[in-house]
Amino acid sequence: MARTPVLRNATFAGSVLAACLLASTSSASAGAPPDAPGYTTARTGGAHDFEYFAGGWRTTQHRLKARGVGSNEWDTFPATLCMTPYLDGRVTADEIRFPTKGWAGFTLRSYDLAKKQWSVWWINSTSGRLETPVVGGFDGARGEFYGEDVDDGRPVKVRYRWDKVDHDHARWEQAFSYDDRAWETNWTADFVRADAATACSNGRPRD
Repeated sequence: MARTPVLRNATFAGSVLAACLLASTSSASAGAPPDAPGYTTARTGGAHDFEYFAGGWRTTQHRLKARGVGSNEWDTFPATLCMTPYLDGRVTADEIRFPTKGWAGFTLRSYDLAKKQWSVWWINSTSGRLETPVVGGFDGARGEFYGEDVDDGRPVKVRYRWDKVDHDHARWEQAFSYDDRAWETNWTADFVRADAATACSNGRPRD
């Protein structure tokens, strides 16, 4: 007879403790900064992920005119890209020229054999700065790369996404997250493989 109230008290105490632990866990989770959907710097890939892109490419670029303000106005312009692999494909470099814009860009990629992960750096000819890298790799025909940067004074999460559509077509996009809740795609590019002898000279765009 004496055990019943003790059992009830133990059950009640256990329920209270469980509720407290749940509340504490929820509070801790709520206090932790969220990540943008899919964001990770742990994504890996293969050492030959970018060999597909060797050679010359003609591309149509679509860039959001104003980022991070809810704009839906896009600028469309052509470009030519030439990519060269080094160190058995574990390092790649490409130059892309935008003839109607009067500027160019340079991308350097390096594969970390220990981490099995790519790092991707971008340099814009208008600044000459080596930008903060994004890291990641390909899973099948899709590659995703993530990192952090600052856009006009605002901290952002960055996502690059590559899709190998088929042997002669590819698509790239860049997206920023300003609030760690949603992505805004601000730049896309559709690529068509070109004759490298026509599009490139010594590994650089002719245009």
